[in-house]
Amino acid sequence: MSSEHRNSIEFKVWGRYALFTDPLTKVGGEKFSYQVPTYEALKGICKSIYWKPTIVWVIDDVRVMKRIRTQTKGTKPQEFSGGNTLAIYTFLADVEYQVRAHFEWNMARPELEVDRNENKHHNIARRMLERGGRQDIFLGTRDCQGYVEPCEFGAGASELDNAGELALGLMFHGFDYPDEVGGDELHARFARIVMRNGVIRFDRPEQCPTKKRIRTMSVKPFGLNETVQSVDAEWATLEEQA
Repeated sequence: MSSEHRNSIEFKVWGRYALFTDPLTKVGGEKFSYQVPTYEALKGICKSIYWKPTIVWVIDDVRVMKRIRTQTKGTKPQEFSGGNTLAIYTFLADVEYQVRAHFEWNMARPELEVDRNENKHHNIARRMLERGGRQDIFLGTRDCQGYVEPCEFGAGASELDNAGELALGLMFHGFDYPDEVGGDELHARFARIVMRNGVIRFDRPEQCPTKKRIRTMSVKPFGLNETVQSVDAEWATLEEQA
């Protein structure tokens, strides 16, 4: 299955455990994972593979490769007031997904317009994917280490290929950050998720029908070669290392 976007990446991500939650309701002693990854969690994985404030990752599809299994474990998270307390977490166990995503220009960052070289950003992203990501990969939380490698989306058999349609209801989709959408307020998005034969095709962020204001958030300005290396400079460094 080829992508409709020139600047797309397709990858496999897997791990022993995953914990995909609604960050607005996960406060407290128990956490229970959604059955499938959230858009925001997959976007975070893409940003760990390659990120620049010049671009915004958009998740197109996720394909669940293994049957959904859960495992409950007792953990001892650190309290804000100090010390630890016993908490019960329900993780997804033995997970594997295929993901298709692409990047678009961050139009809320006009000061980085000179950094919009699609070909170089795409080539660096693919190189970082081949290396297993630029930063550590997490499956919803730092407690769940993940691993990535390139793949062809749709290739191979999934345990859910003939599972039919499953409506997962209203789920947390992601955050609207002011440095990506403009303004000075952080919002959480929610969308109704449907999985068909193991595949979820996500609504775009602007298509999500339900949003909740979280708080006011300021935007940190970026300057190339001050806090962010330009894509031209980074590509030149990679070419020297090749």
